[in-house]
Amino acid sequence: MLKCRGAHAWTGDPSLESEPKSRTHDAEAELFDPLASEYDNWFDGEGKLIFAIEVRAFQEVLGSLPKPRLEIGVGSGRFAQALGIETGVDPSIRLLELASKRGIKVILGRGEHHLFQAGSFRSVFLIVTLCFVDSPPEVLKQAHRILAPGGKIVLGLVLKDSPWGKFYEKKRMQGHRLYRYANFYKYAEVVTFLEQSGFSIEKVISTLFQKPNEVEQMELPRNGFSPAAGFVITMAEKKASEEAPV
Repeated sequence: MLKCRGAHAWTGDPSLESEPKSRTHDAEAELFDPLASEYDNWFDGEGKLIFAIEVRAFQEVLGSLPKPRLEIGVGSGRFAQALGIETGVDPSIRLLELASKRGIKVILGRGEHHLFQAGSFRSVFLIVTLCFVDSPPEVLKQAHRILAPGGKIVLGLVLKDSPWGKFYEKKRMQGHRLYRYANFYKYAEVVTFLEQSGFSIEKVISTLFQKPNEVEQMELPRNGFSPAAGFVITMAEKKASEEAPV
C-alpha cells in the first residue's frame, strides 16, 4: 500500500511554471529508486485485491471530480491509470519511468514545489502520500494554489488509529526500510490540515475493513468516516474566494 511523492521529467505543458533549479535526487528519491520494480510488482501480487478494493472506493467519488486531474505522489502510476488521472508528480525517476509507460504525463518534483501555474487543475489527488511528505500543510497549500476555483482535492489515507495504521506504525517503530520515514495522522488532524489550507470537506468514504494479512475478498465501500477502516477517502472543495494561509 506504500506510495511516495513525485514524477518523471516531462515538459511542454503550458500549465507548468519554470522548472525546479535542481534535478538531483533527494533522500526520498534515493530510497525509492532502487525499490521501484519491487514496489510496482506489489500491485500484481499480494496487493492486487487491496488495490482493487481501494479503486472501487474511489469510483464512489470519481464522477464528481472534473478534469484536468493531477496526482501528487504518482509513484508508478497505478492509481493514476485506473482513475483517469492525466498528470503526476514524483521525486523518483525510476517510478516515474513506469508511470510514463502507463500513459501518465509525469513531472519530476515534490508536492511542496512550485511546479504549476495557479488554477491549472480541477482535481488533485494524494493517495497514501500525505504520510510521506515532510510538511502536509505545505503540500496542501500548493494543491490549493494550483486548483481552479471550486476545484477538488482527494486524499486516500491510512489513518494512525486504524488497524492498518497501527500495523504500519509498528513497522515504522521497528525501523522498516520504508515505513521508518512515514508519519501517520489521525482523522481529526487531517481535517484540521484541510480546513487550515482553505478546503471544505464534502464527502468521506471508508473501506478495507479486513485486517492486515487477512484480506481475502472484495469489499464495497461505506459512506462516512469509520475508525475501523484501513483506507479512508476524503474529498474536499477549494473554498470560493479564499486563499490558503501562508
